[in-house]
Amino acid sequence: MLASDFFISSKDNSIGNNMRGRHGDASWMYKRASSKDHIDDNEKDESSIRMPNGLGGIGNPSWSRCLPHILVAIISSLLFGYHLGVVNETLESISIDLGFSGNTMAEGLVVSTCLGGALVGSMFSGWIADGVGRRRAFQLCALPMIIGASMSAIAKNLWVMLLGRLFVGTGMGIGPPVAALYVAEVSPSYVRGAFGSSTQIAACLGILGALFIGLPAKEVVGWWRICFWVSTIPAALLALSMEFCAESPHWLFKKGRGAEAEAEFEKLLGGLHVKHSMAELSKSDRGDEAEVVKLSELIFGRHFQVVFIGSALFALQQLSGINAVFYFSSTVFKNAGVPSDFANICVGIANLSGSIIATILMDKLGRRVLLLGSFLGMAVAMGLQVIAATSLVSSSGALYLSLGGMLMFVLTFSLGAGPVPTLLLSEIFPSRIRAKAMAVCMAVHWVINFFVGLFFLRLLKQLGPLILYTIFGFFCLVAVIFVKKNVMETKGKSLQEIEIALLPPE
Repeated sequence: MLASDFFISSKDNSIGNNMRGRHGDASWMYKRASSKDHIDDNEKDESSIRMPNGLGGIGNPSWSRCLPHILVAIISSLLFGYHLGVVNETLESISIDLGFSGNTMAEGLVVSTCLGGALVGSMFSGWIADGVGRRRAFQLCALPMIIGASMSAIAKNLWVMLLGRLFVGTGMGIGPPVAALYVAEVSPSYVRGAFGSSTQIAACLGILGALFIGLPAKEVVGWWRICFWVSTIPAALLALSMEFCAESPHWLFKKGRGAEAEAEFEKLLGGLHVKHSMAELSKSDRGDEAEVVKLSELIFGRHFQVVFIGSALFALQQLSGINAVFYFSSTVFKNAGVPSDFANICVGIANLSGSIIATILMDKLGRRVLLLGSFLGMAVAMGLQVIAATSLVSSSGALYLSLGGMLMFVLTFSLGAGPVPTLLLSEIFPSRIRAKAMAVCMAVHWVINFFVGLFFLRLLKQLGPLILYTIFGFFCLVAVIFVKKNVMETKGKSLQEIEIALLPPE
């Protein structure tokens, strides 16, 4: 896709009164007599950088207006990371207290039941987000997390624990795709990449938070119950705070509630930018928003290409072996004589550091460049792991290569392959199918995640680290080629420009 394909001439910004679709006469969108009354003095001094959408002399909207709404939304990502990591330090204590110590199958179920729940939640996330709106979807995401965490905290046997983990997993499956949708739809285009990356940072903080909170679990009897109770606080905060957050103007516009979309744009961007934002929404409207999006349309219809790109990105992300590396990192560090607690902290810091750097670079270098560099760096890191598994280096050299490769792999993953796919998918999917297409791609993510986790240790034992890490490195190189051939740059473009470029009107 050439950059010129994105160019939208200034005459396109004029929306005639003959606009097609159920929205009818579009002139109501421009009758904003009171808009100027709501413009704060500091908005007049906003950035003088011209918007790429033909907005003329008006600067970019202030990012600070939508920031509080985004901070509330990414609590769902914080909870996602927390529940992924909450059993790492507490599993031994849980197994002793609930009477299944030494039963590896039961321990595995405590960890993996969340994945099954997340798969179910992700499959329905798009229909929930489109049916009740983004705000209510967040609240529905928080509800099973509160119920499930409470059940786990008071569990007296394995089955109550597993049921609680299943409830929590359902909320985990709903949260990330809805957060990606919401952040993309309420953020100004010039900071959408940075704000989109904040979901990854929140997940990293959740994992680290679970690690630190769980540290006393081995010394303090019953501490693991506190760890589950703690998670109900941010979940309740998410549910309550969403009552005061803005609804996605894109969702409101899709539902034919244009006046409410205007009001939310004014809350998120300021009155000065409402007219242009509504015009952008109108440009991508094709009059078919009321039609039901069928699953067959996503898999076999005209949207197949973008859905395939999204699903392939998530598949390659998981086939790179990232979750297997996370799972195996403690063992690698332990063999080097490094305590597992310290190892987990090192991996967590590498993940968080890369995510912060990605946030800074996302709107400067662009999504495509970060993806290419990330997968290439992961391939190099896997190469170090492969060399460490051969007889070409001494035992001490192999140890340093293995440890360095492990940290490099996590760092380079968090620079692009971690945060970019979710952000990119929320940008390239047309408004009409965005939520449901995200649900399909996230379902692919969870299915492959499950099977990689299920077969990793068996393959490691049967094939050995040399062959297995070579396979992971191969998929990283395949990802580089795939991104280079199929992924377009979306940096600085409005969602409507991207939609028109990828899916022109028939």
